[in-house]
Amino acid sequence: MLHKTNHYYDKLTSFMSEFQKGTPLLVYHQLGFPRLRSKRKGLVISPRLFANQLAELQAAGFTSINLNPVTEVRSGIGITFDDGYTSVFNHAMEPLHAHGFQAIQFLVSGFLGKTSAWDGEPEPLMDKAQIKDWLQAGHTIGAHTVNHVHLTQVSEIVAREEIQASRKKLEDEFGVTIQHFCYPYGDWNRKTADLVAEAGYLTASTTEFGVNITGTDSFALKRIHAFVPLRSPAGLYYFLRR
Repeated sequence: MLHKTNHYYDKLTSFMSEFQKGTPLLVYHQLGFPRLRSKRKGLVISPRLFANQLAELQAAGFTSINLNPVTEVRSGIGITFDDGYTSVFNHAMEPLHAHGFQAIQFLVSGFLGKTSAWDGEPEPLMDKAQIKDWLQAGHTIGAHTVNHVHLTQVSEIVAREEIQASRKKLEDEFGVTIQHFCYPYGDWNRKTADLVAEAGYLTASTTEFGVNITGTDSFALKRIHAFVPLRSPAGLYYFLRR
């Protein structure tokens, strides 16, 4: 889910003043190019643009931070991916390694190795072998529910099960401790945040725009969506250079 403003991360110079206010978490979904008539263009960015963004962050001295919990870290930044798209495995691993960044992938535990049936334009999702390679490369994973549901639109019983079962399934499958959660669609309220805390997570990420400071609610972390419109000069440039 995109933030309702047009504050999308494109390049560091546009956001340096914002980043100086606290610790930013960037959010990505798919790496590649959307179908021309896709209604979800805002969830896809060019692999070349992603690599360039990492390069300029590295050149400016930014380094990866751990999410548990996020505090103000000078030149610290979090790289997050929602849903677990195969395109991320195919296009993100090399530039992340080349520029010295680690990232977290929030996985929909009931759809590993399947497609993103919830978004109307299904795309392949990482399978178990790819996720193991992702972890082996030094990256982390978090939970994004079992079925990618709107947590505020289901019963408390269902919401609790989605939150708790997603963590258990990922821990059992991959033998790692799952400490971080991400609300599907950015859909959350105080009750869902309490359910996430009750389930034993350390943090939960939203899609609310902004940076995080010491004292930011660990179960309402703010993030900044990385996106360049395809019909912009920059978007056209990366489309032609793909």
